[in-house]
Amino acid sequence: MSDPRAGMLLLASPALLDPNFVDAVVLLLDVNPEGALGVVLNRPSPLPVSEVLGEWGDVVDEPEVLFQGGPVSTDGALAVALAAPGGENAAGFQPVVDRLGLLDLDTPSELVVGTVDRLRIFAGYAGWGTGQLEAEIAEGSWYVVPGQADDVFRHDTRDLWREVMRRQPGDLAFHSTRPADPALN
Repeated sequence: MSDPRAGMLLLASPALLDPNFVDAVVLLLDVNPEGALGVVLNRPSPLPVSEVLGEWGDVVDEPEVLFQGGPVSTDGALAVALAAPGGENAAGFQPVVDRLGLLDLDTPSELVVGTVDRLRIFAGYAGWGTGQLEAEIAEGSWYVVPGQADDVFRHDTRDLWREVMRRQPGDLAFHSTRPADPALN
């Protein structure tokens, strides 16, 4: 397992019982001495982006719904974008890792067209205070693995946890075969 840093994924282990994070795949957007921030990638909501954020509904990837980014500040939104090649310095874009970054939703959407290849909007986020994430990793609540841009923008996220786990090296890949409820095995 790796140290948590921006662009890495957190995969909830079976030891993590918080209903907000059971089988969650979290993209870390910022990790610093004061804590960490990320968004849950595999919690689509039924709410269309266009109903809440108007014209952004025309720009987001399918499914064109808000994703539940986490239990913190659920009345706010974070937009994760994949910049077009050369678009890393576009208006409103803040790089996180490589071409993946955050897009300021106050930026007029017409300025974004052509500078962003992909976009997903998350209501809320997952956050940890100083040392909290490191403690949860040490107690075995999270697996820390490399992320890929395609993980963020999958159309169907139901099997994301298993598919990310399956591509991991060594024994970690075996966790992808665990039953949802071991008592039923």
